Amino acid sequence: MRIIKDIKEMQMFSDKTRKQGKIIAFVPTMGFLHDGHKSLLKEGRKYDCLVMSIFVNPTQFGPNEDYNSYPRDMERDLRIAEEEKVDIVFNPEVKDMYPDGFKTYVEVKDLSKNLCGLSRPSHFQGVAAIVAKLFNIVKPNIAIFGQKDFQQMSIIKKMARDLNFDIDIIGMPIVREKDGLAMSSRNTYLNTKERDASLCIYRAITKAKNMFNKGARDTDEILKEVRKVIELEAASKIDYIKICDIETLEDIKIIKNKALLAIAVFIGKTRLIDNCVLSDMITPITKKTNYTDSDKEIGFKSV
Repeated sequence: MRIIKDIKEMQMFSDKTRKQGKIIAFVPTMGFLHDGHKSLLKEGRKYDCLVMSIFVNPTQFGPNEDYNSYPRDMERDLRIAEEEKVDIVFNPEVKDMYPDGFKTYVEVKDLSKNLCGLSRPSHFQGVAAIVAKLFNIVKPNIAIFGQKDFQQMSIIKKMARDLNFDIDIIGMPIVREKDGLAMSSRNTYLNTKERDASLCIYRAITKAKNMFNKGARDTDEILKEVRKVIELEAASKIDYIKICDIETLEDIKIIKNKALLAIAVFIGKTRLIDNCVLSDMITPITKKTNYTDSDKEIGFKSV
């Protein structure tokens, strides 16, 4: 495994690798790796060359968010990367990614308006900018993302198509703890009581899926019951709970074929997100798998 910090060195490596006819798979991360990241790396290892970036991107954090306190453990991350047989870890410095005078950002309109875009208005501008930069530096054939950040996934897919990035975008299923909590680096912020309280999100998703499987299609009806489940937990504060069109991410009133249930909830001071796809093709949720059945149905493979 090789660690590259210099942008030009990374570009030169990728140019050489592609000239050899090898396929580069890329997994961008902010580090503090967990089993969700490992699932992305395992997918990437199927290809000739696996590159993972570790970069906590300051432009996607708001002024009062947790950039400075975001969990970091490079030694552990590198150990995991080695175990997962990563070929290259790209770990640039902030000053190199955002040099003095940096003024260029990417805005993916409409898709960034709803859900997390409502409470984090500059977030996706920062996400799109850093992913575009990483695509230009790493020059992958394939980029792999987790679908827990469904809105982010949709925005990156749209950006890649609109800006003609010659990259296939692969979405991988949400990976959950045994009790259902979606894996996230921010889960480490939770104390014991908050960790127990966080399961209200999974219970709410289970409630929605069971209602849908029994014939509920009115989103107001489903959202009312989902909200009840979360509000029963005193430590919770709802940021949003919405059911949206799976392509446009706009709110809908009636589910026709499939729809996205998206949730953002504060447990104490920690903001957690989760989602599921409500679809006639989906079987009821179970606790026997770390992947949700809905995630397997999304079909986000390639732009």
